[in-house]
Amino acid sequence: MDDVLVPPENLARREFLKLSGVALLALAVPTRWRRSALGLENELLGRVAFPTVDVFRAPSFASEKVKTLWRDDILTLEEALLGDKFPEHNRVWYAAKGLGYVHSSAIQPVRDIKNEPLSYVPYRGMLMEVTVPFVDAYWKPRKDAKLAYRFYYGTTYWVNGVSRDVKKRKWYRIYDDKWTYHYYAPAEAFRPVPLTEFTPISPQVPLEEKRIEVDLQRQWVLCYEGPDLVFSTKVSTGKYFEEEDYYWTPEGDFITFRKRPSRHMVAGNRATGYDLPGVPWVAYITENGVSFHGTYWHNDFGAPRSHGCVNMTPQAAKWLYRWTHPVVPAEEEEVWVRYGTFVRIFA
Repeated sequence: MDDVLVPPENLARREFLKLSGVALLALAVPTRWRRSALGLENELLGRVAFPTVDVFRAPSFASEKVKTLWRDDILTLEEALLGDKFPEHNRVWYAAKGLGYVHSSAIQPVRDIKNEPLSYVPYRGMLMEVTVPFVDAYWKPRKDAKLAYRFYYGTTYWVNGVSRDVKKRKWYRIYDDKWTYHYYAPAEAFRPVPLTEFTPISPQVPLEEKRIEVDLQRQWVLCYEGPDLVFSTKVSTGKYFEEEDYYWTPEGDFITFRKRPSRHMVAGNRATGYDLPGVPWVAYITENGVSFHGTYWHNDFGAPRSHGCVNMTPQAAKWLYRWTHPVVPAEEEEVWVRYGTFVRIFA
């Protein structure tokens, strides 16, 4: 089965084309493309998301290994193509300029777009998204301060202040929604998320006409409006990590009763746990935290990889976030209600 990407009736054609063209990589769509065919203004880059990844002479793990790359190395991506039949769930490889071929599972597709910093943000804060491969956040607004976290492309944060260092460089003050701390990061790495990207998709469709199906066996999410399939994408659900550490995605019927556009997710031990700031476009379906959300720490959709949540690309997660109920106003950090879009999870 191929990925299905169908624009709902009220989704502008230009917006849909941008999603289906520019975001081909990030959606992990199993299709071939070349840079020249995409017509992008900025280079399409890849960030190594795993501790290491090997580069091969051809798009196959049976090919000669020519180099090893490390986490957060940045590549220029020239082409995506299908490699050999292993692994079956993800045959997409990237041609890295001047290097060779890397399997897509370990590469987060990114851009490197600097932004004009704001001089003021509302006192309640505003949602911003990282638009560079990564940016370091510090405990104070200067680069000789102690490092707090590294923020990655596509992650989202609540910014509630602007500071300047001795060189007059602007820094955003970032609120940590998990620990209620504040960090500081160079402002040019963030773009304010515009109101248009909070606008609900298909608001004219009644709540009861929308439903989501999560196929655990095939690792797919399918979104319906009545009988019509309007969107689907590969996902990664709960997996077995090691003995006594099996994180399953629960089967059954649920609703998306709680949503927030950003969340610092922390859980588990050092061996199998995680500490992930800025997880974007989160729609919860259980009170113990199982949710749909964007993912920046792998690009291996189609196989179980999560601690129970439904991992999606940030672009796919944003679409689902905008399409589902309840609607979250742009100025709100979270909405938690007693209703939501119907979700059925099955094996």
